[in-house]
Amino acid sequence: MMHSLLKRRKWFPITLFLLMIICFTACKQQVEHNHDEEWISLFDGTNYDDWTPKFKGAELGVNYKDRFVYKDSMLSVRYVENDTFKGNFGHLYYKNKFSHYKLKATYRFVGEQMTKGPGWAVRNNGLMLHCQEPSTIGLEQDFPISLELQLLGGNGTDDRTTANLCTPGTNVVMGDTLFRPHCISSSSKTYHGDQWVEVEALVLGDSLVQHLMEGQVVMEFNKPTIGGGAISGYTESAYVEGKPLTEGHISIQAETAPIDFKSIELLNLCGCMDEKAKNYKSYYVKADNSTCEY
Repeated sequence: MMHSLLKRRKWFPITLFLLMIICFTACKQQVEHNHDEEWISLFDGTNYDDWTPKFKGAELGVNYKDRFVYKDSMLSVRYVENDTFKGNFGHLYYKNKFSHYKLKATYRFVGEQMTKGPGWAVRNNGLMLHCQEPSTIGLEQDFPISLELQLLGGNGTDDRTTANLCTPGTNVVMGDTLFRPHCISSSSKTYHGDQWVEVEALVLGDSLVQHLMEGQVVMEFNKPTIGGGAISGYTESAYVEGKPLTEGHISIQAETAPIDFKSIELLNLCGCMDEKAKNYKSYYVKADNSTCEY
């Protein structure tokens, strides 16, 4: 009896030690996460099925005169030689809404503006952020309620900044002041010719929006709300004066200037913030624990 008890006592420390190792290993595996940033491409290299066009005067989903083009792994805007501008601006909407994210796009302006396009639209396009739901856009609406990260190309001579801000159907706050004019220039340099240019945005709901060029902030604002005009043809139910813009769709424009997008990528900053979950990311800034995986 005594011999058996001594034998058990001899093995007890070893068993305890082994259990501690197993527990430590399991616990360590449970809290280890891949914290690499998981950027997603908003078009996948084969098509743009995740995008929906809407042109003024045309029904949602109609790619008027095939102006949005997918070719050579690029998402482009093109106009045929006999295509004449008649006020029918277009936008192409990504399927999902986002609230907190980083966005980066590589673009270039090419060719000549379409016939009878407005002077201000020469080498002019935009990434429209926090766009209203596409299904709520009026048949004759020219621009979505949104925050435009305006892209401009240089004319080869004059200064012309890019990553500017325009506010179709919106107002924003800069510093402590409500900004009501429609557009304001950034502090970026000018990008002439057909060169590839990379632009970035940091969007944190309605608390902060930044436009960046070459890693430097060139535009910053906050507290975007619906208002301010600068759009037409909208439905009254969609235009709720003073409503905060905390999320929305992303769209690109067809504003009479041919343009290529080589890439449009997004890093979602909203997701599972429970450290016990498999898909926890340390770089998330807004919790959506409904997405957690255990």
